[in-house]
Amino acid sequence: MPDKEQRRAPLFEALKDYHSRNVTPFDVPGHKHGAGLSELAGYVGKKVLEIDVNAMECLDNISNPIGVIREAEELAARAYGAEKAFFLVNGTTSGVQAMIMAACRPGEKIILPRNAHKSAIAGMILSGAVPIYIQPEINDDLGIAMGMTVDNVKETIESHPDARAVFVIHPTYYGAVSDLAAIVEVAHRHGMAVLADEAHGAHFNFHRQLPASAMELGADASASSTHKTGGSLTQSSMLLMRGDMLDSKYMKTTLNLTQTTSASYLLMTSLDIARKQLATRGEEILGRLLSIVREANEELNTVDGLYAFGRELVGDPGVFDYDDTKLGVNVRELGLSGYEAEKLLRKEYNIQVELADMYNILAITAVGDTKESIGTLVDALKDLAKCYRNGNVKEITRGMLKNPEVVVSPRDAYYSSKKPVRLEEAAGCVSGESIMVYPPGIPLVTPGEMITEEIVEHAQLLKKEKCMLQGTQDPYVDTILVLGQ
Repeated sequence: MPDKEQRRAPLFEALKDYHSRNVTPFDVPGHKHGAGLSELAGYVGKKVLEIDVNAMECLDNISNPIGVIREAEELAARAYGAEKAFFLVNGTTSGVQAMIMAACRPGEKIILPRNAHKSAIAGMILSGAVPIYIQPEINDDLGIAMGMTVDNVKETIESHPDARAVFVIHPTYYGAVSDLAAIVEVAHRHGMAVLADEAHGAHFNFHRQLPASAMELGADASASSTHKTGGSLTQSSMLLMRGDMLDSKYMKTTLNLTQTTSASYLLMTSLDIARKQLATRGEEILGRLLSIVREANEELNTVDGLYAFGRELVGDPGVFDYDDTKLGVNVRELGLSGYEAEKLLRKEYNIQVELADMYNILAITAVGDTKESIGTLVDALKDLAKCYRNGNVKEITRGMLKNPEVVVSPRDAYYSSKKPVRLEEAAGCVSGESIMVYPPGIPLVTPGEMITEEIVEHAQLLKKEKCMLQGTQDPYVDTILVLGQ
């Protein structure tokens, strides 16, 4: 039975009470309850702007919560099995950065998989931490990276016993889950904190058929994207902590270095309500979602040319468990790239999937999905297969490149002198910036790494596929900054 206290939403209740008083505002924001932004108020509704307010005594303050925000965070911590929760309004990016900054000081090592999100790279630039990369396991049939094996983590820890922390993706974008409990045991035995990027696992703690959450498995801190799979508004996330490996007071100070002092009450209230919904109705909502997605998976796997992958991957290297709410579909036997399939779904069927890669598309399903919405995607994919199933099968290339050599730390590279060179001439240079496809935001190369011919060729291939590349000052990635003058 859910904790009765979880039926409360203290921040939402306080916001509604404030709104009912019809206060005359002489504080920020300057639109003054929507009066100064009438066009937007007319479209989204006046009440939305009436509750876009500033931090006053009755509504508490995110920088030093002692009232209703603190109550809401305490309920969130309890719901997630954590000892401490922080609301985030700068996305999980700010949580990942704060975890790395709180765990590592300049020059200290952090062990992490090479398919970590760009926020981890930013965290190392901000903290001065030095990366010790682990090559994640690769599924060659799908052309994508999975999780890390315990043996690989153990070997890396033993080779770098002075590392301060181990960073784990829990789960990967595609739903693969490493054996986090075993990784935690090895890391803690060597005095290392475990930090979890739980951007795609905000729902894990609320249904028994889903993988266990990072907090349940003993991680010291996790950054969780409540907005991705938990139902809150975009940009709202949580940072969760437990144990005594990291200091929660120091984490609060670290968060306040980068997080806004003008936190959106719309975002924070959505966290409060999303937590309440997951804690009180998560088993019901997620149980229904799992049933619908599994049925969709089975139906798609009866269609020639499509492979909807999922739980059958468990037991493969780097896949200890799997999130069945993810709907990943391999389309290479249709003669399409994932990028081509994504564009067709968007332009011909008015469907937007989360991401694509060379051979797959990934649909994120979550608490707001229904049998009808997922059925629309299934029908579109079946129609797509009917139109393209006689295409030439796409030739597999590696979806994850070999780990480049780290020549200097990300922070040193960021602050070094740089010069632009043509992308095709960059092999053999040390990168001064990142190249990444977003989503998922995993860099091909990061500041301080040696650029190889393989990286250049893969970047050019992605450009040919018209992928959304980011990270370089040049918006078209014709040039890249490298170290030198």
